[in-house]
Amino acid sequence: MAEGFFLLLRSKKVIPPVINPPRDLEAAMHATTNSKTIARYILLLIFAALVAACATKKEPAVVPEPAPTPTTQPAPPVATPAAQAPVMQNPLHDPKNILYKHSVYFAYDKYDVSGEYRPLVEAHAKYLNDHSGAKVAIQGNCDERGSREYNLALGQRRADAVGKIMALLGVPSRQIETVSFGEEKPKAPGHDEAAWAENRRSDIVYEREN
Repeated sequence: MAEGFFLLLRSKKVIPPVINPPRDLEAAMHATTNSKTIARYILLLIFAALVAACATKKEPAVVPEPAPTPTTQPAPPVATPAAQAPVMQNPLHDPKNILYKHSVYFAYDKYDVSGEYRPLVEAHAKYLNDHSGAKVAIQGNCDERGSREYNLALGQRRADAVGKIMALLGVPSRQIETVSFGEEKPKAPGHDEAAWAENRRSDIVYEREN
């Protein structure tokens, strides 16, 4: 029987009924498809905008930090040296001072002080008056000519001549001593007029100075 049923089906062309989907369902599917498409386009646009933004975004410029300003330390105050009193050179040892000269020269066989040497004797007298503790020994000398006794006497007169001028200028006698060396203490060792002229003299020798 079953076989007959199948034979019947084969002999008759059975056309299955066409089922048309409802229009509302089709519209809904179409709307869904359009929404998906629009959503895709929107996503693509957003993605493209992000890519473009990333491509055009610039790295912020790195501004170097300013170098630290070196701190200037204030210079330590410079100590001003205290003003020092000028050191006064002893005029007796100053070659530019008249007191540096200590010898009064005489002509042959003479014992009077010539005008050439008066300023020198006066300068030493003033120094002695200004320095009461200073003392001088005035040493009279002669050249080698003449006897020993004569030259000792002549040397004494030459020393006394200088001492008298100083005394007249106010120098106390306690600051002056006169002595004669005659020909025993020559300044120049020669035996001619130049040497003799150097030896005819009175030397002002300071014993002690203030």
